[in-house]
Amino acid sequence: MVCRSKEKGETALSAIRSKTGNENVHLELCDLSSITEIKSFANRFSLKNKPVHVLVNNAGVLENNRLITSEGFELNFAVNVLGTYTITESMVPLLEKAAPDARVITVSSGGMYTAHLTDDLEFNSGSFDGMEQYARNKRVQVALTEKWSEMYKEKGIGFYSMHPGWAETPGVAKSMPSFNERFAGNLRTSEEGADTVLWLALQPKEKLVSGSFYFDRAEAPKHLKFAATAASHARIDPIVDVLRSMANLR
Repeated sequence: MVCRSKEKGETALSAIRSKTGNENVHLELCDLSSITEIKSFANRFSLKNKPVHVLVNNAGVLENNRLITSEGFELNFAVNVLGTYTITESMVPLLEKAAPDARVITVSSGGMYTAHLTDDLEFNSGSFDGMEQYARNKRVQVALTEKWSEMYKEKGIGFYSMHPGWAETPGVAKSMPSFNERFAGNLRTSEEGADTVLWLALQPKEKLVSGSFYFDRAEAPKHLKFAATAASHARIDPIVDVLRSMANLR
């Protein structure tokens, strides 16, 4: 478990160990909005020299105001895109050790359906809109998953993105209070939201399609018929170059 909050992480760790009886669950502290902290964690973890069979990119944020991290990046982008990119790329050598069964699962969102892939990664043009920025971030995650599946297809690593459905979580209540109130009682539980993540982690890889987007244990379209977002995925190569430069990865 890679968590930002020591207190919340330890509480979750204790609950998981108690509920499952499995003591082989461990906590690492890392703020996934920070490139420095991600690299520090990756270096520490790499020293264990253990294979990583499954990496789940689950950390995310929807901040409605424009906030800048200590490293100078817009917060939503820093966590949802740059953090996801950096930790995934940093884990590739350890994922290779688990090949051919290694896999990376990135928790995206159906909110991305309305968003085109854009090179305005930090929403520098126009009036900042946190909801729109979140949708853009989630579109990048889906396009990145496609790109990774191409880049590492000979490495024995599968890459999958997914939509958990709209779940009743503290994050949704904080970031989208009106939406949360309007659909109270009709949203998914956290367990229901996590179901397809676990399914992707446990399915035989030959039953999955690397680079694909999943919803409710099935492959789902990445584009709505009249949204005209498909052509925008051609921008992913220069976006990857920008992310690589920002993360200072070679």
